[in-house]
Amino acid sequence: MSQSTVFFTTFKATYRENLLQKLHRLMKEAGFEEIDFTDKYAAIKLHFGEYGNLAFLRPNYAKVVADYVKERGGKPFLTDCNTLYVGSRKNALDHIETAYMNGFSPLQTGCHVIIADGLKGTDEALVPVNGEYVKEAKIGQAIMDADVFISLTHFKGHEATGFGGALKNIGMGCGSRAGKMEQHSSGKPTVHPDNCIGCGACLKICAHDAPVISGGKAVIDKDRCVGCGRCLAICPKDAIMTDWGATVPDLNRKMAEYSLAVTKGRPCFHISLICDVSPNCDCHSENDIPIIPDVGMLASFDPVALDVACADLSNAMPAIDGSILGDNLEARGHGDGEDHFVMTHPDTDWQTCMDHAVKIGLGSRDYELIRI
Repeated sequence: MSQSTVFFTTFKATYRENLLQKLHRLMKEAGFEEIDFTDKYAAIKLHFGEYGNLAFLRPNYAKVVADYVKERGGKPFLTDCNTLYVGSRKNALDHIETAYMNGFSPLQTGCHVIIADGLKGTDEALVPVNGEYVKEAKIGQAIMDADVFISLTHFKGHEATGFGGALKNIGMGCGSRAGKMEQHSSGKPTVHPDNCIGCGACLKICAHDAPVISGGKAVIDKDRCVGCGRCLAICPKDAIMTDWGATVPDLNRKMAEYSLAVTKGRPCFHISLICDVSPNCDCHSENDIPIIPDVGMLASFDPVALDVACADLSNAMPAIDGSILGDNLEARGHGDGEDHFVMTHPDTDWQTCMDHAVKIGLGSRDYELIRI
């Protein structure tokens, strides 16, 4: 694939142009106005932050994007899908409440929040992929109903994928609860007997007669189970859990194939902000000190080139003393030239996701960085 273009600006600002105005200019320079937004629904996919986390992007940035869409005649909405784990965003009601508490209300952002996979995470579109790892991606329905897709990403570290960039925001973030399970696991859920009350809700939702009640507890027949994840979403006691069987490389490759399912066949635009680079995902209900200083804002039509550019710029920054990265570098006696994200989480390998994304035609690792 040919070289892609990634636009970049720092967080330096003056009295003539604040950071919000600078983000607008970055988007314009990167070609945002090439997209026809007239009377189009535009999904702005971002992470609202788990309650208690303070590293997520400020809602002011989301308002810039939403206002720009409206300026171009479009109908924007902020969106994300429910989480696989038990937390403050596992269903649409808790998820929206968390979004509002973190500042993403219509009064502050100028547009509404829609949780794309519905109340319990079961409102999904089945999108054919026919990939090596994913045949049919399970994507939040509202995201697939949108005419235009925009990713607004907080670029940070991640304990499973190395970093959480555009492809993480798109592929994992847009998966329904069952879609997240498919990416994270070997595809078959299991029942935690201590939490199960034998209510039979999983039996009623399953189309394949996989769950059975034995001794007052549900048990899932893995031979009958197809891994749809609906039982996981319906369980009132969160007794049904994902089987974390996927290897890190498989997780990364599935995530790339899910990203392709979300983006193919419609206009897309991608924005990443490298700030408050916490070592872990914004899904955590806490955030540790950043591993590197703030870098800047980037935008591109190519999510792969965008992620690689973010990683390159981040790796060129010094580690912050006292951070997980700083401590790991000191403990291992390493210095310049080390990949910051691998050094933060040594069992991860973000390169696998980028390589597979290139292989399936999602984007290019080769980019020209245009500074504005």
